[in-house]
Amino acid sequence: MVPDQGDFKANVNSNGMCRRFLHEGAMLSPAMRKLPMRENLMETLRGIGTSKDRIRLEGLSPHLEEKTTVHEVAALSDQEAEKLLRVALLEVMKTRLRETGKNWIPYSNFIRICEECFSDPKLGLESAKLLDESGGVIVLGNLVFLRPEQVAKAVGGLIPLQTPNPNDPRIKHLLEMETQKAKIDSKANSLVRRELWVGLVYLVVQTAGFMRLTFWELSWDVMEPICFFFTSMYFMAAYTFFLKTSKEPSFEGFYQSRFTTKQKRLIRAHNFDMEKYDKLRNMFYPHSGQVKIGD
Repeated sequence: MVPDQGDFKANVNSNGMCRRFLHEGAMLSPAMRKLPMRENLMETLRGIGTSKDRIRLEGLSPHLEEKTTVHEVAALSDQEAEKLLRVALLEVMKTRLRETGKNWIPYSNFIRICEECFSDPKLGLESAKLLDESGGVIVLGNLVFLRPEQVAKAVGGLIPLQTPNPNDPRIKHLLEMETQKAKIDSKANSLVRRELWVGLVYLVVQTAGFMRLTFWELSWDVMEPICFFFTSMYFMAAYTFFLKTSKEPSFEGFYQSRFTTKQKRLIRAHNFDMEKYDKLRNMFYPHSGQVKIGD
């Protein structure tokens, strides 16, 4: 649609310049004349070869058209919802009972704790009965055991096991290894106790020497910082012992640490097969509670 002269006059009056002149100048410029038109333009584009380097989106179309499948979750029935709610309530009651920190409680306290978990006391009684029937607790008379696994373990230890065949060669080999290990433990114990006696003698001599220096040779003013530094040295030694062994720096902790060290050394010296020994003991005496080396 070509604008009439009235429009151009309005543009001249409003903008102070003639837009018609600009349009005509642009159409007559040399740059515009050099541009290919119609058929020449299509031939020029084919010569450039735009089809070679253009971005191809055909391979992306399957991914773009692919839709995410959403799996519909079937609605829970009333019975299933009630079952899930019952399980959640039982877990809450178990947690509440374990928070007491006791292995067993009186039956009256058990009922009271179950009723506190619910606003309706009747529902608390039903849940307590359900907890007993499900094996979450064990009710024996007026006592309620909160850790059934401990009761099962204790009862399992009382059940008589099948006596192993005394003619089994593995039994004889186990007896020989037990005799050898008993000798190793006895020797390790004697070596550790010898070290403890040496330590006691050292402390007695040191105390006697400090008394001599304090009251005869020197004075307390001189010996006080010396005693302080010796005490600091002992504290640092105890701290180092704890860092290396992760045990309490006490006489018992020192004994256990030294006994384990001596025991391991003697086991290597006598070529004692500790792994085989533990395997045989677990086979014939599973409830003996044998403590392994390094525990």
